[in-house]
This record gives sequence, structure tokens and C-alpha cells, in this order.
Amino acid sequence: MITHPGPSFLLNRLIQTEFPGEIGIVILFYYYSTCPPLPCGQKHYSLFVIRYLLLVTLCIFRFSMKVSGFTFIKDALIYDYPIVEAILSILPVCDEVIVAVGKSKDDTLGLIQQIDNPKIRIIETIWDESLREGGAVLAMETNKAFAAISPDADWAFYIQGDEVIHEKYLETIKSQMLAYEKDMRVDGFLFNYLHFYGSYDYVGSSSRWYKHEIRVIRNNRSIYSYRDAQGFRKGNDEKLNVVPLDAYVYHYGWVREPGAMQRKEENFHKYWHDDAWVEQKVIKADRFDYENHVSELKPFLFDQPGVMKKRIASKNWKFEFDISRNTKTLKEKAKDIIARYFGLDFNYKNYKLLK
Repeated sequence: MITHPGPSFLLNRLIQTEFPGEIGIVILFYYYSTCPPLPCGQKHYSLFVIRYLLLVTLCIFRFSMKVSGFTFIKDALIYDYPIVEAILSILPVCDEVIVAVGKSKDDTLGLIQQIDNPKIRIIETIWDESLREGGAVLAMETNKAFAAISPDADWAFYIQGDEVIHEKYLETIKSQMLAYEKDMRVDGFLFNYLHFYGSYDYVGSSSRWYKHEIRVIRNNRSIYSYRDAQGFRKGNDEKLNVVPLDAYVYHYGWVREPGAMQRKEENFHKYWHDDAWVEQKVIKADRFDYENHVSELKPFLFDQPGVMKKRIASKNWKFEFDISRNTKTLKEKAKDIIARYFGLDFNYKNYKLLK
């Protein structure tokens, strides 16, 4: 006769494992479906059901992982940010998404409210326009959104207003968050980057474009947005310990209708420099001249994220680039040779890779 351990033994064994909740529940139901009929009478059957439903509930509670998304935005319509697509791209793997909407000159708040998804929680903020150095106001707004996520979240998924995650990477991202949920050495996950330029058909190929950044962090209140919100640090200016992911962030910061791109350029530099610098350095124009601001591109020949299809179909400008015109500085050529033959990368790294 086969004997089966009691529920307390099984629950303890499940708690000691690192199985995701779904696996634990499947094992539980399979295990008890093979049990022989209960020796108790029919009148005790309801107690049996309640007992094991409670056990299932405890297992779900133990193994559930909570992910909070967070982002910030301001003047999305004026500067043509794909913020709606950014939010929708991470929504499937998030239990909530916090959107810090800065007081805007347009109806950015209404744009976010139109998404009409119960997972989205909006907080309204006012940007400190006096911060004119190093993009510090962007980090401040990022920290406001991060501070608003649920205290019981395990991971926080950060996305900026011009970034999108392709749906083909979501399963990999979620599986890695599950795998490292209990490994407290891991502060976050490092993503690869594709920087689109001029249109949705070209990406930057020089080393001037940053290749990696942290976009998922642990819900650890010692972590904060760093400098201009491109990355994160913790504690006393410590770099985060991260695991690299086989997933890309699609960055569309340099793909806008040329008029919107020009408006964004004239405004965005105000978060790094004073008015005198902006007046001297930023060219005033009606349309951004994409051709004169780039030296090296390559064609993008793969599919775009599903959430971007409508925006791409409505593109109303043309940008063509002759890749035979690609040019490299001597510095760029030297860096490429050193990386190729010696495996050395001198690009800035705001993180520590866990081996």
C-alpha cells in the first residue's frame, strides 16, 4: 500500500524549493489526485476540500512574484513621445505600472488616462525647472515613480517614454526574474539596446551609442536613479550587481516627425545647460536635419514590436541613408580593433556584471 505524507510535510517541502508557484500547484494537485479514497465519510468531504484549498492558497501566496512597472513623462504630445507604446510593451509582465505624469503644456495626462487599464496608476508631479545641470530633473522624476510602486513588489521594470520592449523578449525577462527572485546578490538585469535613427529602418552602429543599460531593478529602497536617469546606483554611490539578459530595448528617441524632433532638441538641452549655452549651441530651425547629425548607421531588417505597428504605419516623413557614407574617427577605429582582437571594451559601464 502506498502511503502519502500529510499536507504539512508537502507544504514544507514546497516552501524549501525554488519552484515557481505554477509548478508547485501542479505538483500538489497531481500528488493528491493519486491518493486513495478518504476513509472518512461523505459528511467530512467539505472539510477535506477546505483544508486543501487553504494549502493551495498558501502555496500561491508563497510562490507569486510581483512586478511593478514605472515610468515618467511630460509634454508627450508636443514632442511626439511613444509613451503609450512604451507602457503597453511592459504591461503583460507587470502587475501594475506607475506613470509619473508631469504638469504639461499639452494633454499628456489625458493621453495616459485613455489607456484605460486597471494596472496603470497615475501620479501627477511638477518638474523642478530650476534643475539645469546634468539632467538631474529626469532622475528626480524617475525616483518619484519608483517610490510610488507597491511595497510588496519583488522587481521594478523601468521604461522611458521613448523605449519599447519587443513582445518576443517578455518570456525571457519574466523567466529570469523568477529564476533570480530569491538571489539577493542580484540587484537588477542588464538589457541590450537598439538605437533607431531618422526612421524605423536604421539603427546607430558606432560606439557612441550606449550598448547596455539596467531596466529591471530589485524593489530595494537603497536603489535610486543616477545622474540623468539613464541608469541606477544604490547606497553610497555603489554600482548595481546585474545579470545580463538576452533581450533588447528598442530606443526611438531619435525617430520623430522632424518638426517634433527639432522642438524636442531645443527643449531637452535645457535640462543639461543654461539658456546661454542653449542659445549658442542649439540650432534654431523648423525641422530637424537628420542627415547632418549622424556618421554611422546600419539597416534594421527585422520585425518591430507589435505595439509600434500603428505608429510606424502613420509615419509621414522620409529618411534615407547611404550606408556607404559611413565614417569612423580614428578613435572609433582604434576602439573597434582593440575590442575585436583583445576583447577589451573601454565604453562606460554603470554596473557590475555578476559572473
